[in-house]
Amino acid sequence: MKGFFKYLLASILGVIIAMFLFFFIVMGIIGAAVSKQDQTVKIEKNTILHVTLDQTITDRSNKNPMESFDFSTFKPTTQLGLNDILENIKKAKIDENIAGIYLDLDIIPAGIATIEEIRNALLDFKTSGKFIISYADSYTQATYYIASVSDKVYLNPEGMLLFVGLRAEMLFFKEALEKLGIEMQIIRHGKFKSAMEPFMYTKMSDENREQTMTYMGAIWNKMLTGISESRNISVDDLNKIANNLSLKNAEAAVEYKFIDGLKYKDEILNELMSLTEAKDIEKIKSIELGKYTKVPKKDRKALEKDKIAVVYASGNVIMGEGAEGTIGSDRISKAIREARKDSSVKAIVFRVNSGGGSALASEVIWREVKLAQEVKPVIASLGDVAASGGYYIVCPAQTIVASPNTITGSIGVFGALPNGKELMNKKLGIHIDVAKTNEYADMGSFFRPLTAQERDMIQFEIEEIYQTFITHVAEGRKMTKEKVDEIGQGRVWSGANAMEIGLIDEFGGLDKAIEIAAKAANLEKYRVIDLPKLKDPFQQILEDFTGNARISILKNELGDEYVYYETLQNIKSMQGIQARIPFEIEIY
Repeated sequence: MKGFFKYLLASILGVIIAMFLFFFIVMGIIGAAVSKQDQTVKIEKNTILHVTLDQTITDRSNKNPMESFDFSTFKPTTQLGLNDILENIKKAKIDENIAGIYLDLDIIPAGIATIEEIRNALLDFKTSGKFIISYADSYTQATYYIASVSDKVYLNPEGMLLFVGLRAEMLFFKEALEKLGIEMQIIRHGKFKSAMEPFMYTKMSDENREQTMTYMGAIWNKMLTGISESRNISVDDLNKIANNLSLKNAEAAVEYKFIDGLKYKDEILNELMSLTEAKDIEKIKSIELGKYTKVPKKDRKALEKDKIAVVYASGNVIMGEGAEGTIGSDRISKAIREARKDSSVKAIVFRVNSGGGSALASEVIWREVKLAQEVKPVIASLGDVAASGGYYIVCPAQTIVASPNTITGSIGVFGALPNGKELMNKKLGIHIDVAKTNEYADMGSFFRPLTAQERDMIQFEIEEIYQTFITHVAEGRKMTKEKVDEIGQGRVWSGANAMEIGLIDEFGGLDKAIEIAAKAANLEKYRVIDLPKLKDPFQQILEDFTGNARISILKNELGDEYVYYETLQNIKSMQGIQARIPFEIEIY
């Protein structure tokens, strides 16, 4: 027996030591990644900027190595935010060592407004006279939209170019829930507030179809216009090509002037070798976009005293602190307040990428934006989506800037409570009894339906929030409440539509918003700071080690389907009355 315990204790001790060794090895790998972030990089003349956009593009880069650490290979990866991508393209434009850009494209996991901002940056890069060459084994509509700005667009001879138009597919769960014995009790304001339609109907309402066709048509027309201007193909012809399924193969893509040539990767490398005057393929000098971030800028803006603060707010609007990737009311409010009280910050750019969330959290953030606008210019920059609660929090801004492809509006409110009485009683044979001190103490219980009085009370609260919402918008946009109500009702708009009805002021991306902020604050020299401040990488590592390991494994296992898991987690986080849009938008 003594021998047994001796071996047992030795085994336990061995496991503990192994765990500690494993932990320190991983910390060493990540520590090396962190230290490399601060190392500057030098490049030689005739270097190509190699641009791949195959990782999820957030609004700003996350300096936390754990966020992009691949636990399946135990290697850190570089995950650039839109801010660094745009800055790198701008820097490359004036960098005498950069000869041109090679777009090495695959599926781009980004929203269409983000893609629009990158495309516009590439168009600006072209004014330098430097080349842009694009290549892909196959193009989706989104990747081709970016590639179309190139001097030459090439495709693998056996590849495909998808060009068929846009579609919206919506899932409806009403009958499935009825079979399970679950009733979704919906209380909402706004005939277009379609977030709960999947639980109410088996197909889109006429109002929902109308708004979907309107914003989808605006996005498609913007894409067609951009491709038309770059490729010299009329919009009418582009629609005919899509309607007739004319791009049947790679040869057809060349015939209809979408593609300049069919080439294999080695032939692309030969062309790049010629453009950079390299002696052979092995001598081609190139630098990845992530590594190029470490090439020093040739300006002195970092020394300027006056600042423009860019406050990044991305994800679901929730109560509390939240983390990067969510819009926690406390964290974002604190960042805006910090910028307001800092006398060296002369203007604020509020960058929002959100489909909304908690109405109460939106109100908390709205208050801080309003207070900031009263003492210094606040310019709102809308990303892929800034709708419902995402629009609520920007409406006090002096100027609202958005892409024509931004999804915005959705000025409406809803609440939903599931009633599982039939599921429990009839389907499962489970009965629930309750003891309560007051008549409505079990209001909102999953085990019984709402009474008429309870529904009236929730409807009253929703109407109150809706009136507050449209009042805020009316004051911020200098409209009447009646006008806001007319364009509100939960209706979703594209940025192009939003300009026509007065919900935004300017077309453009983050750079445009910063430019407007500088002009509003009468600044010629300034530097840009980012808020909320990101945590020290090692502090973040210790906080997120187990959580990010789990997420990394899930992403690796689920692949493209991880987005559905993430959506379910977002639904679980919903609390209270919501102001959010009803869907996620992906352009392929």
